[in-house]
Amino acid sequence: MTTATAATAAPRTNSPRPDKHRPEQPETTQPRQNPPAFLSDPYPTLARMRQSAPVSVLHSDGGLRLWIIPRYADVRAALFDRRFAQDARRAQALADSRVEGVNLGTEITHMLSSDPPDHTRLRRVVQAAFSRKRVEAMRPMVERITLELLDGLDAAAALRTTRATTATVDLIRDFAFPLPILVVCELLGFPPEDRDLYRKWSTAIVTQEGDHAAFRRAVQEMGAYVLALADRRIRRNDRPADLLTELLAARERGELTDDEIVGMVALLLIGGHETTVNLLGTSCLALLRDPGQAAWLRADPTRMPGAVEEFLRYDSPICMATTRFTTEPVDVGGVRIPQDEFVLLSLGAANRDPARFQDPDRLNLDRPDAGHLAFGGGIHRCLGALLGKLETEIALTALLARFPGTTLACQERDLRWRNTMMLRGLEALPLTLHH
Repeated sequence: MTTATAATAAPRTNSPRPDKHRPEQPETTQPRQNPPAFLSDPYPTLARMRQSAPVSVLHSDGGLRLWIIPRYADVRAALFDRRFAQDARRAQALADSRVEGVNLGTEITHMLSSDPPDHTRLRRVVQAAFSRKRVEAMRPMVERITLELLDGLDAAAALRTTRATTATVDLIRDFAFPLPILVVCELLGFPPEDRDLYRKWSTAIVTQEGDHAAFRRAVQEMGAYVLALADRRIRRNDRPADLLTELLAARERGELTDDEIVGMVALLLIGGHETTVNLLGTSCLALLRDPGQAAWLRADPTRMPGAVEEFLRYDSPICMATTRFTTEPVDVGGVRIPQDEFVLLSLGAANRDPARFQDPDRLNLDRPDAGHLAFGGGIHRCLGALLGKLETEIALTALLARFPGTTLACQERDLRWRNTMMLRGLEALPLTLHH
């Protein structure tokens, strides 16, 4: 789960080219669709960018100039640097002054698109729900949902094969997506039967796929849904012990507006499952590619927490942090980024930086030093990092134990990746299950 990097719209971009920036005449790229080769494996391109210059420039399909920072030390510094702002309304005004038709998601008001003091106020309302103590108390609930879903995989498998020990399922559809969304539904007190609706809204809001009308429609539908649910609770005087009740109480105290409640729910619904969905898919794929690492992990499940840290580093579920803009000129590695320029921090590139990690392109589940930036940093560091890691640890441990001989049910070249350079995740992961 992440509130540091997911769940905010960003201008759609073509894949980055590692052009060294010349401040007086920036290099550009022609707008085009993200090519399949970049989507399936962005790391060679990110490596060339990292090696070429401390800052590269590309343009969104709408023509908005974006400065990309790919090196670990620079990305980490920028995450803590208040000169890289995330005030969405100011960012939209800047974008509107440059090009037409760029949507930065200002229809949603939440803490990820806010800077202090609003960010401080919004985060304070919900931060207690994600404390270490509260997250650990969710362990039995996460374990229950995980086992129910694994039982469902067994039942679905039995319908698809005449053999009791082998069957094919889609891990994303049947396990990786429902697990975190069901957890978030319990956390918020939302109807779990509407989870496909939440996923549809999430896809439209996070990836946009060039369709601004779909984005706005998703925001409007989600807003109407959340406020209708809240209104029903108030009319019935229904106050269960969940996060929506806490948000409504904050509104009664004058700490939140209706728009901020909608934005907070959107952030928690979307951020609450996007990272875990992507992480479970890429982690399982990494283990299928490396049976030795899978066997090492299966031999001692207590190794799982450290392994999850390596999965986060190796294939970060958020490849690019959400768009920031400079409030004054900023020097990055000898390159000056002027004031009022849009900046993307490449978490994926930073987490594969050989200047920080030894042999970074190799999965090493016994890596002694995590130090990854998958959850961002600074005031916008992922609020739900602990919950996302708990979900992944429980899910992977149970999956490896239940189906130890699982194999990929297609050629890896046929896997479909989500069409966005912001997120790193699979559309589907067909697996042949073996008990």
